[in-house]
Formats: sequence, structure tokens, C-alpha cells
Amino acid sequence: MIPNRSLAPLHHPEISAMQSAKSVLQAFLILVLTALFHPLPAQELPAASPESAGFSSERLDRLTTTLDQYVDQQRLAGGVLLVAGEGKSIYYRAFGMRDLQSGEAMSKSDIFRIASQTKAIVSTAVLMLQEEGKLLISEPVGNYLPEFLETSVAEETEEGYTVVPARQPITIRHVLTHTSGIDYGYGPAAEEWKQAGIQGWYFAHRDEPIRETVRRIASLPMAAHPGEAYAYGYSIDVLGALIEEVSGQPLDQFLRDRILEPLQMNDTHFYLPEEKRDRLAVVYSVHGQERQLKRAPDPGMGVGQGHYVDGPRTSFSGGAGLLSTATDYTRFLQMMLNKGTLDGVRILSPTSVQLMTTDHLGEIPFRRGEGFGLGFYTVQHIGERGLPGATGEFGWSGAYHSTYWVDPTHRITVVFLTQLIPATGSDIREKVRALIYQAMTR
Repeated sequence: MIPNRSLAPLHHPEISAMQSAKSVLQAFLILVLTALFHPLPAQELPAASPESAGFSSERLDRLTTTLDQYVDQQRLAGGVLLVAGEGKSIYYRAFGMRDLQSGEAMSKSDIFRIASQTKAIVSTAVLMLQEEGKLLISEPVGNYLPEFLETSVAEETEEGYTVVPARQPITIRHVLTHTSGIDYGYGPAAEEWKQAGIQGWYFAHRDEPIRETVRRIASLPMAAHPGEAYAYGYSIDVLGALIEEVSGQPLDQFLRDRILEPLQMNDTHFYLPEEKRDRLAVVYSVHGQERQLKRAPDPGMGVGQGHYVDGPRTSFSGGAGLLSTATDYTRFLQMMLNKGTLDGVRILSPTSVQLMTTDHLGEIPFRRGEGFGLGFYTVQHIGERGLPGATGEFGWSGAYHSTYWVDPTHRITVVFLTQLIPATGSDIREKVRALIYQAMTR
């Protein structure tokens, strides 16, 4: 009987070595393709000792104790706080739970709904277009979105309100500074905005492109005349539509190509990729006089888990739509602190950063001790403001009780992310600020 040698080649050492090399090559190609189509999270910032950055480790322990107390007292489910200086983390901590019901602890790489923290990124995109000669912020918005060439304003009367033509065209600078007169639909003509289905900051449920929503916004009576009052609202959503018109790209793609990828903000999205679902922190609300912490509805709307994973994925809200991590957002802020550059990549010129972080309101009333630039509040007077910090500080916050700021005097950035809405009576953001500054030694 002739032995069956058909299996012999499988055990040949040279063929085994070739198969092994092939397997290694296949694994390498899989890793490369995964990195291309599913970028890895941005690398963690290198750490600096608090003392080397002008902080006391012992006094920073007060911050740790307070964050833990808020969790223990069920005033917060959890969050992430990152204080960085010169591109290095000084205090970086995840605390509490991402999900109280499942008992999953919060992680530094967890993803948060950052809501109005989106505004600074979109405002940056507009300044980039000005630097490229594509627009001027002094121009009327109507040069690019024609429906804004002639708008109307609802003026209050004893009987209610009357609709009159706007006294001047809305400019791009007006929308950057929230002096366009466009609020969140709760002005004198609130009922008209409600009937149009345009009220509140939340967009993720909308199954229409942002350009169409903005087109309808232009047809409604505004809350104030352009350039005459600070009216916080849909202005930066209007800018999102303007960016699409000027660039010829959807807003999400423009931000991805021009800001997020160059800054390695790989975990910043309008809608979460399915494979990152488990990293999205749960939203909680504070209810009743006892301020009891409860899970927000699913999906809910502005108060809720939202449609960021399971939803239409159609509307890109430039005013409040992004999800991000503490590390990602710190990279954006470090670019601003560095006057427009990070890791050899220039996003803006120093003059554009200066323009964005300078008060543009002048005599228009705002918050005590603060002005407003192009996307950020700016601290004008420490005493009038009454909070620890420094003149020249700039920042903003988000609807889910997150906050951030850049302090050019002390060369630090701060990102505090949590998911609490409504946050009735919560003072954690003020506590975080006070406890950061009390730990400084110079």
C-alpha cells in the first residue's frame, strides 16, 4: 500500500515558516486598515508633577476629596477632570461611575455629550475660512445664506408684539458674538418658533440637514435687532450651515478634515460610531427638593440620553452637537493656548486667536467682569467677576454641566466633563474652579 503523502507538505518547515509569515502580514494589514478607518484615541498627555507646574500636590488632594464627596452624596454620578499645563497633565482623574445601574466605573477615555462646547470649534472653522480669503466676518450672512439678507424682529408691545424689519443685516460677526438677535426660540414670538418646531438647543433627533433648519430660522421673527443685544441661541448653528455653503462640504466632514484629524481629536464626533457605544457616559438629572439623582430618559430630547447612537444621524448642530473626551478637548484648547498651533500643526494664526479671545461686545450688557469674543467668554475684570482666575481667561460651558477654560496667565487649560441635566442647585463647577486655583503656589 502506497502511503498517503498528500498531507506531508503541511508539516514541511519551509512551508510552515511561509504560512507563519503570511499570518503576521495579514495581522499587520488588519491593524493598518483598522487604524485608517477607526482611528485610535488620541494619545494620553504626558504627566507633569504638580510641583513642577506650580501646584501643591497636598492641596490638590482637596479637589480629589470634594469630587469623591459629590459622588458619595449622589450629587454627581461621575466625571473626568483634566488640568493641563504646557501640554502636560497636572491633574487628570476619572471619578465616580459612567453608569450607576451597571456599576461601570468612569474611565478617562469615556465620551461625553459636550453640547455648547461645540461652539468654539465651529467658530474656529469660520476664522479658518476668513484666513483663506473665503469670507470676511464683517460681511452679511446673507451673502452666503440669501434668506438672511432681510430678516424680521419681534418687538414687544402692550398687546404682545409686533413684527418689524431688522434695522440692519445680520453679519457673520453678529452670529459669532451672539448679537444677531437669534435666540433659542423663546423671545416675544415664542409661539411662532414653537409652531415651526424650532425651540431649544437639541438637534440630534432632527431628520433634516442643518441647512434646511437654518433656512426656516431665517423666516421667523428674531428676539432683538442685530448688533443691539446679546441673545444666546442658534447663531452658531447658522454658522454651521454657512460653513457648508462656503466650503462645499457637510459640516461634519469639514471639521473632521480641517480641525479634528489634524489635532488628533479622534474621539470627537457628532454621532457615536457603534464600536464606541460602551464608552458613552450616561446622563443623569437632579430632581425634587432633595435633589435626587435619577437616570435621564432614553432617548429623551435635551433632557435625556439623546439620539447620538441610535438616531437619524442627519443634523449636524454647530451650536451643540458634538461628543468628545477630556483629552480631545484639551488638545483643542492647547492649540488655542499655543496661539493656533499644536504638535507642528497650525490651525489658526496668532492674530486670529487674539481676535477670537478679545471682547467684541463693547457696551452691550453681558455678565459682570466678562466680555464675549468669537466663541468664548473673556475675563475683563477679576474683581467684578468675583471668581478665582485671571484677566484674559477665556472659555465656555455645556448644557450637560460640563465646563472648560484657558488661562494664558498661568498657562493652563481645564476641562471638566460630566453628564447632569438639569443640574438644579449644583455648584460643582464653581467648586472645581476654586479648588484648582487654591492649589497654585505661584
